[in-house]
Amino acid sequence: MLFRILGHLRFQEEVEVRSPMRRAILTALLLRSGHPVGMTELAELLWDDPPSSARANIRSHFTGLRRDLDRAMPGLSDRIKTCRGTQSGYRLEVGPDEVDLPVFLQASRQGRAHLARGDADRAIAVLEDALALWRGPFGQDLPMTRWFDAHATGLRNGRLDTYEDLFTALLIAGRTEMLSYRIETVIAEAPYRQRLWELLAAVYCVQGDSAGALSVLKRCRTVLVEDLGLDVPPSVEAIRGAALTWDGDEALRLVVRAASCRAQAPWGEVGPGRERGRALPAVPAPRLPFHEATG
Repeated sequence: MLFRILGHLRFQEEVEVRSPMRRAILTALLLRSGHPVGMTELAELLWDDPPSSARANIRSHFTGLRRDLDRAMPGLSDRIKTCRGTQSGYRLEVGPDEVDLPVFLQASRQGRAHLARGDADRAIAVLEDALALWRGPFGQDLPMTRWFDAHATGLRNGRLDTYEDLFTALLIAGRTEMLSYRIETVIAEAPYRQRLWELLAAVYCVQGDSAGALSVLKRCRTVLVEDLGLDVPPSVEAIRGAALTWDGDEALRLVVRAASCRAQAPWGEVGPGRERGRALPAVPAPRLPFHEATG
């Protein structure tokens, strides 16, 4: 993998760009995957309120970025192309297998497709590989601008969707050892993702621990009602009904049914229980903001 942006930006394995501005520029070019990024947009991604010297500063940063790339791999800077004309800017020539983001997106879609076809074991293998590409949160070493915040939100939602698909596949396949722990770990990061709570309760139900499932659902209710002021949705009540009747088979059927519904939705789209800030109701998510990489 030539470039890695899912976590701290790296290229040529462990080479890093020391300048924050150059990291931001290289990340933006990689998000666009070979498509040009104009000077106006470059200014907006580097500064929420671009200075009058923005264009001159950007050209200077590109000169430094080219040097960084060539020091790591002679000739690598030739991948940066200057676009002339009314929409002047820059683009970076990279193949889809040279950047971790397109590889992650493709694997995540494939994993969901395997899950939709009922091939849980294959889905698990593909989704585990997809999530292994993440080495930390996206954007933590980038400028805190609105442009990058939008990208970070879209990527974070896509990563959490992939975790939910993986946990669903593991549960369907009966591979529940340490699964409750793994789900709890992601809930600690994203406590307002309703689907994670449902999956965690279902794991306890399938394992015959109805008391554990009810405890999870009580915590879920606290988050929904007390933190967010929402009514408990029917899907959570359905899992609660399975727990009250010690019906692990029904809990599993509910998980399979939900997975079938998710398979009909475009990958990366926010649905009930997807976190976007603190809002749980079903709302359209911002499209994953990278040009054509989402296919």
